[in-house]
Parts: sequence; C-alpha cells; structure tokens
Amino acid sequence: MKQLSDSMLVTLTSQAQQAPRLRANHNLHEELGDPIQRLAIAMEPGTLILPHRHPQTWEMLLPLRGRFIVLIFDDAGKVVERTVLGEGCNVLEFPANTWHAVLSLDMGGVIFEVKHGPYTPISAADVAPWSNGLSAATLNGRYAVAGVGERIS
Repeated sequence: MKQLSDSMLVTLTSQAQQAPRLRANHNLHEELGDPIQRLAIAMEPGTLILPHRHPQTWEMLLPLRGRFIVLIFDDAGKVVERTVLGEGCNVLEFPANTWHAVLSLDMGGVIFEVKHGPYTPISAADVAPWSNGLSAATLNGRYAVAGVGERIS
C-alpha cells in the first residue's frame, strides 16, 4: 500500500523550499513509463509553471495542502477559466490539449496530479508561445490577478 503521510508532505515541502525551482515531487507510480502518472508536487510561491498543454492526456489536480490558482487559456492566451483549488474547488480535471498554468498561493502548498503516462517531457511546441520571454515574477504576478477574458501577455 502506498501513502502520502503528513510527515512525507513536510519533507517534500522542505525539499521544495531548498530547490532552485521551488518545487519537489514524490511519485506514486513506479516508473516513468507507467500508464498512469500519480504524483504529489510541493510548490512554493514563486515557482514558475509556464503555460503549457499535454496533447496526449487529460490532467487531474487536487490540493493536498494550500491553495493554487489554475488558469485555463484559449489558443491566443486569453483566460477562459480561473479556479482556486483548495478554496471552493477540491478536484479539477481538464481534457487533453488544454493550455493551463498553476500558481501556488501558500507556502507549504502540495498539489496532487494524475494523468496518463508514460511521462513525456513538455516539448517546445506545447509551451505557450504567448508566454515566451516573460520572467517568472512577471508571469506569476499576472497569474495572480488575471481574470476570465484577460490575457497574461
């Protein structure tokens, strides 16, 4: 049996706080080639999740600790949905090929992600071209305030 205990989340959070990217993950799947990827990701405020998509899989997100803004974009970079996981929403699933980004709002935040495997690194074609050249601080600042109908670029 696999578990994510409170002590594991504390350890994961500590790893994220010390990591240059302010993120750390703990995989529940055995191998990167597994057909379903399941992982806890500790994300500190300030970590950058570029707007991206997964053409081959849907994605499900659940907040384990803290709150996270999840933005869904159209192909031109306009926000079409804004959700705060951990504040009124506890599970969010979106279809394959959906442009999205995530912003951690709280120190010690941990999100759980489920999607089809095998693990595939995000290709350059699947990082939103309208976010190129923007710094982490700029993107995260825009994520924090962007409403439906607005663009982040």
